[in-house]
Amino acid sequence: MTKTWLGLSVVVGLVLVLVPPAWPDYQAGAEAYKRGDYDTALKELRPLADQGIAVAQYNLGLMSYQGQGMPRDYQEAAQWCRLAAEQGHAGAQVLLGTLYHLGQGVSRDDVLAHMWVTLAAAHGIEIAVKWRDLFEKSMTPSQLAEAQRLAREWKAKGE
Repeated sequence: MTKTWLGLSVVVGLVLVLVPPAWPDYQAGAEAYKRGDYDTALKELRPLADQGIAVAQYNLGLMSYQGQGMPRDYQEAAQWCRLAAEQGHAGAQVLLGTLYHLGQGVSRDDVLAHMWVTLAAAHGIEIAVKWRDLFEKSMTPSQLAEAQRLAREWKAKGE
């Protein structure tokens, strides 16, 4: 599997896990995103992301990853996704794990890549299960054991 295919398929898989919350600003941002009005989506979502709303942080990470409404910036995508992933947002966990696996915006780290997709897999995200299994193929037994330990010991912020 090529890095390009994996990077493109993460976007398709993650769009499917996006469940819109009931906040009016979020709804306006989500609707603007669906219309392709990324400037409006960014305007509506950024204040929510700055307030610590995980789904808005994830969406900004996804928009940064894809270069929608802003220049493509893998480092910014990783920063937003980390904030959401640390709160337990499964989509952000998948994207952050993928960024670690590909070394996009962060240093390549198979242990952290595996940990993040394992956490997303625990939420029932099918693509996370597939990628976890794929990532394992390039890991040493000690790396795998460390990733599994980190996933077991991980707790979302606020728990």
